[in-house]
Amino acid sequence: MSHTKETEAQTGFAGATIESTRADSPASFNKSDSDLDDNYRLYQQQAGQQLDPVEAKRVLRKIDRRVLPVLIVIYLLQYLDKNGINYASAYGLEEGTHLEGQDYAWLSSIFYFGYLVAQYPFGFLLQRYRIARVLGCAILAWGIVLITTPACHSFAGMASNRFLLGALEASVNPGFVMIIGMWYRSSEQPLRLESYYCTNGIATMFGGLIGYAVGNIKSGLPRWMYGFLIFGSLSIIAGVWTVLILPDSPSTAKFLTEAEKVVAVERVAENRQGVKNRTFKKAQAWQVLYDPKTWILFVMATAAQVPNSALTSFASIIVGSFGFDTLGTQYLQIPGGAVQFLALITGGYICTKFPNLRCITMMVANTICIIGAACLVGLPTDNKWGRLVALWLCYFQGLGFSLSLTMISSNIAGTTKKQLTGAILFTGYCGGNIIGPQTFRDNEAPYYHSAYIAMLVGYSVKLAMAVILYVYMFTANKKRDREAAAAGVVSDEEEKAAIERGMRDLTELDNKGFRYSL
Repeated sequence: MSHTKETEAQTGFAGATIESTRADSPASFNKSDSDLDDNYRLYQQQAGQQLDPVEAKRVLRKIDRRVLPVLIVIYLLQYLDKNGINYASAYGLEEGTHLEGQDYAWLSSIFYFGYLVAQYPFGFLLQRYRIARVLGCAILAWGIVLITTPACHSFAGMASNRFLLGALEASVNPGFVMIIGMWYRSSEQPLRLESYYCTNGIATMFGGLIGYAVGNIKSGLPRWMYGFLIFGSLSIIAGVWTVLILPDSPSTAKFLTEAEKVVAVERVAENRQGVKNRTFKKAQAWQVLYDPKTWILFVMATAAQVPNSALTSFASIIVGSFGFDTLGTQYLQIPGGAVQFLALITGGYICTKFPNLRCITMMVANTICIIGAACLVGLPTDNKWGRLVALWLCYFQGLGFSLSLTMISSNIAGTTKKQLTGAILFTGYCGGNIIGPQTFRDNEAPYYHSAYIAMLVGYSVKLAMAVILYVYMFTANKKRDREAAAAGVVSDEEEKAAIERGMRDLTELDNKGFRYSL
């Protein structure tokens, strides 16, 4: 069967080519085993029966207790680890490693060159092999890289160290997006994703406290070294813990009974995306390239991350430029972390309570960031408290970017397509983070006017992309509703057929019963 004819057969509405019952569906699809989800055997055991809501909720709580703590701890550590140079910069990092001119800015960018290079290999590894082992080994390795940072005493040594750290941390975001999609319904994903992503805010607060504590050390090693030693040691422990605790998929989860595994798979099957398929599919790879959502998300991620360096690698330097002392540059980052934490948790709760407010929430968060960046551009340089509050407002940016990740976990189907779309999004993420530090020109210190203008432009482009994405998905949903109505499709039949297609690894473009979460 040609690809075109196969797609037409697969994407017909219930009552046409595809039967709506599971018993008949394998024959009607005429698909190979490689197209079946890894968890298809468990999916079939439910045999179209309705899930017991009480049992489904009990299994959800069990999943939360096992999966979320690992995601929360690892995401907290990866944020602290990659931003260790921010805290060290206040205590002599540049002098201790003999950095000059734009060297520090390049260390921030080089991390994302490593991230960029490793993005696609990790995407393949995460799809093909066991997630827990891939992530755990990467975390263990970056802990070793981080703990060796104090041995670097030149730009070349620091650059190599940062490149390797970025390459290894490239496993986390795509891996976590896959995990969220494997274990949770679309409506449950925003709050769960924000529950680990909000650790960026906790890390900002916690890192500020660690930085403040290190600032009071009066003897021993140079103070800039301590953060790397502390965070690297914790990451090594966390890598081993991840391999031992994190489950790979519902079908292999040892903490679930056989009956609970069936419930876990059936819950996620309702997303119409399947759970996981280990076979790389060229047709899905090509579809990634002509899907408008791919490039909207790419531009959105690039624009979102251009301002990111201001809130990570350069936060201590920026706060110091406002006129605060060295210790003040550490503890005055804590309110920004609190803003980020509260914004992420509140936004996650709103988008879980009202599933089709994701794009609207992104727009609101980006608008607040635009106000903050505009104040950084326009306020007088002697208004240090006004500029500090403006910087804190920019910490809303994490909410907008994290919700763009739910667009992949909830709105992209087909495992190969999901992984490649995520890889392209994070290519933009790397591009923005490479560009961002270069806007902090050494000859503009301490005011960095060009960097604040770049922040304002980035937030504005990101807002425009959120609007375009919303309009695209809204009109696509309406078009599919009209087509289903014209074909006389009963909603229950359409849903059953759409779920079956999802478990056979069809993409959201091919599965006409799929609807976008807005």
